[in-house]
Amino acid sequence: MPTKLKLPDAERIFVRLPSPGKSVRGQMMLVFVSFILLLLLVINTYPIVAMRNVVYTDKEQSMSATVSVVSSALSGLDTLTAENVGSVIDLLNVTENNHILITNERRTVIYDSWGESLGTNLSASFDALNTVFTGKIIFESLYDTDSFTSVVCAPVMVNGSIIGSVYMEEEDTEQAELIGGIRNRLTVISLAVSFVAIALGMVVSHALALRIRKLADGVKIVQEGDYTGHIEPLGDDEITELTHEFNAMTDILRENEQVRRRFVSDASHELKTPLASIRLLSDSILQNENIDRETTVEFVEDIGAAAERLQHMTEKLLDLSRMDSAAIVTDERVDLVQVALRSLPILRPLADNRQVRLCYETAESVCIRAAEDDLYQVIFNLVENAIKYNVPDGTVTVRVAREGDEAVLTVSDTGIGIPAEDVPNIFARFYRVDKARSREAGGSGLGLSIVRDAVILHGGTITVSANEPQGTVFTVRFPIGD
Repeated sequence: MPTKLKLPDAERIFVRLPSPGKSVRGQMMLVFVSFILLLLLVINTYPIVAMRNVVYTDKEQSMSATVSVVSSALSGLDTLTAENVGSVIDLLNVTENNHILITNERRTVIYDSWGESLGTNLSASFDALNTVFTGKIIFESLYDTDSFTSVVCAPVMVNGSIIGSVYMEEEDTEQAELIGGIRNRLTVISLAVSFVAIALGMVVSHALALRIRKLADGVKIVQEGDYTGHIEPLGDDEITELTHEFNAMTDILRENEQVRRRFVSDASHELKTPLASIRLLSDSILQNENIDRETTVEFVEDIGAAAERLQHMTEKLLDLSRMDSAAIVTDERVDLVQVALRSLPILRPLADNRQVRLCYETAESVCIRAAEDDLYQVIFNLVENAIKYNVPDGTVTVRVAREGDEAVLTVSDTGIGIPAEDVPNIFARFYRVDKARSREAGGSGLGLSIVRDAVILHGGTITVSANEPQGTVFTVRFPIGD
């Protein structure tokens, strides 16, 4: 088999790109340009190398076959002389596009189709001859932008002895021009494609960077406390989805801000009323030197009632704050029946004072996983409201039962009820259905908010409905604890 000439290593191309900085646009352009350059390098290199290898293979096969024919023809001669070699070569007619040299066993040229190297010893000029005289066929081919220069050397053997060698050289400019033309066209096309691709990449990255910049500007506006701004979504991609999520987030923040401001306003108003009463009554005592003891005692009792209301409201606010900031829920196994039985005796004096019957229906045991204090707040506030907003000779019924995988707490009353239009708002902080009666009953407007937050905190649900023929029913459901 012929020994193939190893092709020279492909030239390495080093491209120094400017630093893209920290911008998304710069990073996108760096990745895009790097990909384009890599793609163009492959496009400009692989086809040329592939075509060149095809030419190499074709020339190796054709020239090796020709040299083998010449070598076989010469092996029929006893000795190699200029006359008999010339006759064989003329008969074979293989010199039209080839330069052929025939040497004897001493590597001396005895035939040259061009007539230039007769009598020349090729040992020093062609290292390949040393290998040929070991019995091997050598093929070499070199390519530059102008031509393919291919060489084949083969021994001439008679009865196992090497009596000379055949050297054939071919210079092909047509194939080289064809590959060179394809290379030039690929270069022009690559430059055009690079220009268009980079320009398109700049436009796309600029548009994408603008959309991201709008989102960043929107975030900065939100950080400054303005939750009214919206970003107009464009397109239908991940950034558009992110824009919708951002707009939804600003809506939630705006609603939360409105709730916060309303809460601060309501809390300030509710706290201001008992504080103003305390200040007015204390000023009246201090400024009236002739005030009698009976009046003083009455004023002090009123101050105590206002202070008690203020303390009650403060405790409610602290409970709400604790609910809002509870990152970890206390997880313990609690019997809901026992919590209900512990809270009801404390409320019985209030029920007796309001002439309300307090009844309960409970199972033997219904356990859930929750904080006992939170469950106490739920039951206490629901029953307290049911008593305060009941009617004389009314009834409050507390029921604890298990229904499937849920623990159900029901507090029903026969009181004044809740108008349908007020039901959606009853769990809002400081919301009162009848403000005058609520203040008269000592309500703060925070009890149901505490109930709802505690229920949600422990994975439960709370609903409200009308009680027939009159009154209200609150139903709380908790998942059963393991």
